[in-house]
Amino acid sequence: MTFLDGRVEPSRTSSAADLFEQTRAQTLALARPLTPEDMGLQSMEDASPPKWHLAHTTWFFEEFILKPSLPGYLPRDERFAVLFNSYYVQAGPRHTRSRRGLLSRPSVQEVTDYRSHVEDALLEGLARDAFTLDPDQLGALLTLGCHHEMQHQELLVTDLLHAFSYNPLLPAYVDPKPAAVQPVHDSGWSDHDGGLVEIGHDGDGFAYDCEGPRHRVWLEPYRLADRPVTNGDWIAFMEDGGYATQTLWLMEGWAVREKNGWDSPLYWWRQDDAWWTYTLQGPRPVDLSTPVVHVSYYEADAFARWAGHRLPTEAEWEAAAGPTRIEGNFLESGALTPLPGSSGLWGDVWQWTSSAFSPYPGFTPPDGAIGEYNGKFMVNQMVLRGGSCATPKRQMRASYRTFFYPHQRWQMLGLRLAADK
Repeated sequence: MTFLDGRVEPSRTSSAADLFEQTRAQTLALARPLTPEDMGLQSMEDASPPKWHLAHTTWFFEEFILKPSLPGYLPRDERFAVLFNSYYVQAGPRHTRSRRGLLSRPSVQEVTDYRSHVEDALLEGLARDAFTLDPDQLGALLTLGCHHEMQHQELLVTDLLHAFSYNPLLPAYVDPKPAAVQPVHDSGWSDHDGGLVEIGHDGDGFAYDCEGPRHRVWLEPYRLADRPVTNGDWIAFMEDGGYATQTLWLMEGWAVREKNGWDSPLYWWRQDDAWWTYTLQGPRPVDLSTPVVHVSYYEADAFARWAGHRLPTEAEWEAAAGPTRIEGNFLESGALTPLPGSSGLWGDVWQWTSSAFSPYPGFTPPDGAIGEYNGKFMVNQMVLRGGSCATPKRQMRASYRTFFYPHQRWQMLGLRLAADK
C-alpha cells in the first residue's frame, strides 16, 4: 500500500522484524548490570534465573518459527529444547521448573551465543524470504514471540528482586534515583453510568488470545477511585489491626496469612521507628504517597473490605479505561518503582480485580502448542489490570489481562478501590 505522500506501508513481516531486533536488544540491556553469579539465581519455584529467561525467550523463536518453517535450519544444541521449554506439553519434555537454578551449564556465554545463533538465523531467513510460512502467519508469530519476550522482561526484573531480597547486602539492580516527596491526598472518585458495554480487544494491533472475543457485559452504575491505594493508606490499615482482624479476610486468605505470618507487604520491615522497603533501587524508606506494591489478592480484598469498598471487576476497569494507552514506563525512565503521587489507571502497579481468570464467551485457543499460551491457565487465578512500572510500554492496552494466584506477591501487584454508585 502507498500513502498519499508517497510513503510505502511496511509489510507485517518487516514491522515484526524491527520489533524483534528492538525487543531482543532490550532484554540484553536488562541483563547488562548482572554478574554471572546473578544470572543463575532462582529463589523459589515461581521465579526463574535471568539466564533461563534469556534462553527460554530464544527457544520460543526457535521452536515455533525456525524449526518448522526455515528449511535447513540447524539448532545450536538439540538439548536446549528440553532445558528451556517452560510449559508447552505439545512441544516435548521439559526440565523441572523448580530446578532451573541448578543449570550452571550452559554458561552465560553459551546462552548469549545461543541467542545470537537464533537471531542471525531468523534475520537471515527474513532477508532471503526463505520461510515457508505465509508472510501474515510469519509476522503474527514474530509479533507474538516479541510480546512473549516482553512479558519475560518484566518477570526477569521481578524475579531478580525476589532473589536479591535474600541477600543481606540488599544490592541495588539500578542506580537509586531521587524521588520528589509528594503530599498525600485523599482519593477522589469517578462516576460511571454502567449499562451495556463492550470489552475485549477490538482487533486493532496485537493482543493475546485471552483478550477476546470482544463481547457485551452489563454493568450497574459504579464508582472508581482516581488513584491506586498508597503506602500511607496501607499503613493506616495495618495500624488499625487489618492483619489481625479475621472478619476482614476471606477464609482461605486468613489461613494463608496465618501460615506465612504476614503483617505487612512483601519486602517491608520496621527500622528506627519507620517502615522501610526493598526495591530494585535498593532499600528505601516507605514513601506514603507511592502506590502500595507487592500485596496479594487476599490482602487487597481485606483492605477493600476494611475501607468499606470493594475491588473493581475487570469489566468495570476496562470500561473506565477506554482506549487510552500509557505514555511511559521503565523502558524510558529506568526507575522500576512506582512513582510518588501517582494517579490515573496506568503503569505504576498491576491492580487486582475481583474477576477470576476465565474465558470470554466464544473463546477458542489456537491449534497446536501455541494454544497452550493462556487457555490452560484459566482456573484458580485472578485478573489484574493496568500494568506496572516494569511493564513494557508496547504491552499497555485497555484489554490486557494478566493473572496470578491469589496468594502471590512477588510481582508489582497493588490495587485501586471501587464502589457501587
